[in-house]
Amino acid sequence: AEKMNEQEPFFKRFRHYYFLKKLSFVNYIFFLFLTGYLMRVPSSQVRIQICKCVVSFYNMELPRKLLSGYQPTSANYKIQMAELGGLAETLVLSLALVENQLTEKLWVLKALQHLSSSGINCRLMMKAQAASRLCLYLNGVDPSGQLVFRSSEILWNLLENTSKEVVNQLSSLECVYALKEVFVDLLMHGFRHYDRQLRNDLLVIAMLLAQNPAAPMIESGFTKLLIVLATFTEVKIPNPLVKGLKLTYSYEDFELKKLLFNVIGFLSKDPRAVQLLSENDVMPALLYYVKPNQKPGFHDWSAAQYEELQLHAIAILASVAPLLIDKYLSCQANTLLLVFLEWCIGQDPFFGQGNSFHGRGGRGNKLAQMRYSLRVLRSVVSLHDDAVNLNLCDQGAISQLLDILKYAANKSKEKEDAILLEIQANILFLLSVLCENDLHRKELFSYEGVDILIPFIQMDPKKLYSGLGHNCLLFCALDCLWSCVVGCYIAEDCFLEKQGIFLLLDLLALKQKNLYSTILGILVEFCDNPKTTSHISTWRGEKDQTAANLLIQLWRQEELELGVKRDRYGRIVDMKRPIASSLQKQQEVVPMPASCPSFAIMEISENIRAKIYSLLCKLGFENLPGLSAKDFVTLAIIEHYIDFKVGEVWRELCAELKEEFRPVTPDEEALKFISKVSEDTGRMVATLQTEVLESQHHKEIQEEEKMYTKIQAIHKQREIVNKSWENFLTRTSNYEALKKAKRLQEKSVEASRSKLKTQNGAVHSTDIKGLSTTVSKPQRISGGGIASWLLVSHFYM
Repeated sequence: AEKMNEQEPFFKRFRHYYFLKKLSFVNYIFFLFLTGYLMRVPSSQVRIQICKCVVSFYNMELPRKLLSGYQPTSANYKIQMAELGGLAETLVLSLALVENQLTEKLWVLKALQHLSSSGINCRLMMKAQAASRLCLYLNGVDPSGQLVFRSSEILWNLLENTSKEVVNQLSSLECVYALKEVFVDLLMHGFRHYDRQLRNDLLVIAMLLAQNPAAPMIESGFTKLLIVLATFTEVKIPNPLVKGLKLTYSYEDFELKKLLFNVIGFLSKDPRAVQLLSENDVMPALLYYVKPNQKPGFHDWSAAQYEELQLHAIAILASVAPLLIDKYLSCQANTLLLVFLEWCIGQDPFFGQGNSFHGRGGRGNKLAQMRYSLRVLRSVVSLHDDAVNLNLCDQGAISQLLDILKYAANKSKEKEDAILLEIQANILFLLSVLCENDLHRKELFSYEGVDILIPFIQMDPKKLYSGLGHNCLLFCALDCLWSCVVGCYIAEDCFLEKQGIFLLLDLLALKQKNLYSTILGILVEFCDNPKTTSHISTWRGEKDQTAANLLIQLWRQEELELGVKRDRYGRIVDMKRPIASSLQKQQEVVPMPASCPSFAIMEISENIRAKIYSLLCKLGFENLPGLSAKDFVTLAIIEHYIDFKVGEVWRELCAELKEEFRPVTPDEEALKFISKVSEDTGRMVATLQTEVLESQHHKEIQEEEKMYTKIQAIHKQREIVNKSWENFLTRTSNYEALKKAKRLQEKSVEASRSKLKTQNGAVHSTDIKGLSTTVSKPQRISGGGIASWLLVSHFYM
């Protein structure tokens, strides 16, 4: 309390407590604050007693003897007071006072160990540079080993609460050296269970430092040491860094091995460490595990431990292999992986444990090994390195991958899960990269690949939303179709024979926006085959929808999302920019070099209109079935898409020229003429659209008139039938009306007879003898009596 200048921040921090809490509360905080400052007293007993007092705060047991009239404070209350009093920060600063007194230093570390269990205290400790101070004390002389133990425990607590700040403080060269020396000492001379655990804890801290580019891990030699440690059991090459080191098969050494593999994974993300990874035989060490699992012998890892290490090593190999591609090829890694994959689908008895992170889904099978091996192949094939891909294909990788794909597909029929879907997606990706732009490989694929590929395209649409990965699998299948089938007539004809175009159009009709671009691109490429257009024209969807109608619907949907202006009938509104999107109109003119595409050109690849136009060009714009008048209005725009796009490019060119300078008169006139041609095209299309709509309107009026005439005829016929029925009822209910009808009948019969009588002609009576009904009965009539019978029937009916 002698220097009030040092206490001034404390009063600023807690002055509001004088108004909100009791005075005793503030006095207690102030007391703890001053207690920390008593560490300056050059007395060992005082310092140790202060540390014991702090440790006692965390004692949850009540004192044995309670003073009458007093209630002991709770441990939580005392801990809270210590946090508010800034005791943790003061004790960290006091480490400099006890640097040469081991006993006092250990007591301070013990107190800090308790205090660091709080996030508030950890932040206060970090203000006093606790991480760097503790790391520098790690390699101090301490026969008991408590110095390293307590310091590492405090560092762990600090990492849990302020990890980023801790890593930054430990990234100095002095800290890294200190950490390295303690780690090596524990590695070489630590034989107790406790020493091995402490060694692993320090390795985790080193692993976190390895992720920080600012940490001098390479300069200190720590990186090289860790790489050598990760590989020295698999690669039998003497190295002075690990001379005399022997690892047991205890659980702690098993954890050490996994941590060292993790370090390799982190170092693979640091470009500076690639050279060290190459020089220290990391690739052969990781490939050591790419072999069928064998029964572990005596003094070896257990089956579960070996499997976990194997999967971990192969997972790390997927990150390292693309960086060390020359080492990858020299170690014949492709051969090892293909042989290993052959074992994965073989019938050899193997029961995976599946009890680790990498072994998920691999219990009782080899799917985990297959999954990570394919990841390695995917990582190296993604480089599109000709040497790697040629090496794979020369060893029959295409045929083998198809066999594995068939195996995984059959497994999926039994039970689908994310791992099997990932395996299938990776195989499809591998086939896509291997067969792309190589006709011979496409032919190799076509013999059985098309049959395997068809079921993926026939996938149930409901599965796309399952969350297991069917969506990714479908995209990989479409990519494989584009890369392995399109461009090879043998494969294309096989796909067409199996009605593959119908399946693609069925997928397109689902109207999944994320599938539009890929499917339309495939269809456009397929149209180079003359047999394709007939398949597209033959396809019919729901409600007898044609492919042309579907494409025009997609065009309208795309323009609606792009904000292209159209009237309510779908006609052009803006004659100058008929197909410009709302974003395109908002874009300001920015002069660009000739090598950079303009916004109008970039826009082509950002939507599907160009693909729809290309596809309809293949089909032809005439005699397209199943189109309505609205479709023809849209079709007129699609047919002139390229003209409108050329006009947009010229308009951008004119705008850029005006931004920089004024064209000469002939050029200006030429540009005006080009702009006028583009506008005239827009007006012509708008006129054509209006004619189509008027023709449709006229046709609808004619059809309406025909329908009205038909309705009139139906009504007239009903009137005749009703009148005939009324006459019939009148004859049956009124005798006078019946006699009148009879007289009219006789007159009509008489009038219908010929006036010239034949000489020998028989005269037949028109009366029916014995008639007792008012309705005539049909009977056989011969000769000239047929007309008379018809007339009678008319009157009676």
